[in-house]
Amino acid sequence: MRTLVLNAWYEPLAVVTFRRALVLVLAGKASVVAEDDEPVVGPGEVFGRPSVILLNRYIRPRFEPSLAVTRRGVLRRDGNRCGYCGKSAHTIDHIQPRSRGGEDSWENLVACCLRCNNVKGNHTPAEMGWKLRFTPQPPRGTTWQIKELERPAADWETFLAPQSAA
Repeated sequence: MRTLVLNAWYEPLAVVTFRRALVLVLAGKASVVAEDDEPVVGPGEVFGRPSVILLNRYIRPRFEPSLAVTRRGVLRRDGNRCGYCGKSAHTIDHIQPRSRGGEDSWENLVACCLRCNNVKGNHTPAEMGWKLRFTPQPPRGTTWQIKELERPAADWETFLAPQSAA
């Protein structure tokens, strides 16, 4: 069982085991925001199993300014949707082909379905008459630093929604 840890400003900070979350709550360092259906039965008490906890104090998140480009990261950034046709994507494509000087960068890689990848081949989208559905950019925020958020629990969704800038 995993527990989402939120910073004092409701920013996702980490994913920990429910045991670690329970220790933080019992020590008074965090409070339970959402509980799972299954309780934790101790020798003398029964506790709710925390699925989301909120830290009482703000912790400065470790932010890695340059996130490494990976196939998995590009697919996650693009929501596993092809950048050209919008269908389900299982591979990635270089917008500017590597043979023509294209780099392995967040701005030059896009998720792509196998059909579009094969048809495009060694061409640029402009040569094919294609347009990207969005402009590829590096991912932002601390949510990308937490690898366990690739498969979030159902009750985490409200806490992982993009927050609008005030």
